[in-house]
Amino acid sequence: MTRLKGLDLLALGFMTFALFLGAGNIIFPPIAGMAAGENIAAASLGFLLTGVGLPLLTVVALARVGGGLPTLTAPLGRVAGIALAVAVYLAIGPLFATPRTAVASFEIGMQPFVGNSPVALFVYTFVYFAGVLFLSLNPGRLVDRVGKVITPVLIVALIVLGGAALFAPAGVIGESTDAYRSEPLVQGFLQGYLTMDALGALVFGIVIANAVRARGVIDSGLVTRYCVIAGIIAAVALSLVYLSLFYLGATSHELAAGAQNGGQILTAYVGHTFGTFGSLLLAVVIILACLTTGVGLLTACGEFFSELLKVSYRTVVIVLAVFSLLVSNQGLTQLITVSVPVLVGLYPLAIVLVALSLCNRLWVSQRRVFIPVMAVALVFGVVDGIGAAGWGEVVPAFFGHLPLAQQGLGWLCPVLVTLLLAAVFDRVLGTRRTATA
Repeated sequence: MTRLKGLDLLALGFMTFALFLGAGNIIFPPIAGMAAGENIAAASLGFLLTGVGLPLLTVVALARVGGGLPTLTAPLGRVAGIALAVAVYLAIGPLFATPRTAVASFEIGMQPFVGNSPVALFVYTFVYFAGVLFLSLNPGRLVDRVGKVITPVLIVALIVLGGAALFAPAGVIGESTDAYRSEPLVQGFLQGYLTMDALGALVFGIVIANAVRARGVIDSGLVTRYCVIAGIIAAVALSLVYLSLFYLGATSHELAAGAQNGGQILTAYVGHTFGTFGSLLLAVVIILACLTTGVGLLTACGEFFSELLKVSYRTVVIVLAVFSLLVSNQGLTQLITVSVPVLVGLYPLAIVLVALSLCNRLWVSQRRVFIPVMAVALVFGVVDGIGAAGWGEVVPAFFGHLPLAQQGLGWLCPVLVTLLLAAVFDRVLGTRRTATA
């Protein structure tokens, strides 16, 4: 029986870490840290709960069921399961997230050196997706190419940046904004929620499992164990990155006064601390972080649609890479404007799906619990998506008066109530069926 050695497991964990660490994961913590100020401890804890905890639980859930998202959605029925899977893969794949990795890395990493022009963007995205496609064409070698080569370079760059933030802060910790002064834990929770890494985990889970199998591991128990270990390694690494970037933002009040996003805070800090070298360091971090995430997304989407459409993997990833290249040249602002409502709408579904799957041994019939609870999550996901699109006036006022609605978590209480009723109903029907038998 083939088992992975310590270095192979570490490389697998590094690969998993790199898949999750995109530009958004580097940009969100500094702006949240700046807003949190002296309440950085509570805010960062909330951020870690959703920015690290949810993705880790998703990887564990996928490892337990021994498959990808279609296996996780099996209790919903074939049609509903495939519809949800297609929506998730398209949203975090060729329609939004994959193109965004290219545009974000260009605007943050390359634009300071080459300027902002359509020609420069096209040349960069062409080279970027050529690299992503090359690394994705042989997914069995992802651990070797990403985990053992690219990720160590990324980690060294992050250690330099994080170490500087801790030992050479730009100033003292500033004051909290009003929102972080009254409820820092909730605000940090929502910032981590908006990283959308739980959606990414839904598709990365099968990539991680396939990377384990590509090393010759065929025992399902070992595959599950190694996936969980890789997830834990990635979670620890992500937590360290987030905490250092939170502190960087919290101590940059004077240096980056008026900053509108984390990218501006990072640019100000590295320019102040490292000069020209800092701009190069930031470019390396952002480009490598986006590249590894782009590879993971393209690989996951290629494997899913290849199986669904019965088309060769190579053909699918080439088509998806070309399509992502074309979409990426629409610009970052346009991509974010269109993608946020879709991603916000999908997130409650993803959270509920993972939670139900982790507790699947509690249900007599998974369908009796999954279907009603996911249906309620779908309703509130659509409502959240409509609100995020700026069309909140068409949503009935009732939704705005629910507990936690103002914090973007209005779906939570209705889902919990539905879960309780469905669990009781499931247990009663299960008992009756057994007694009759």
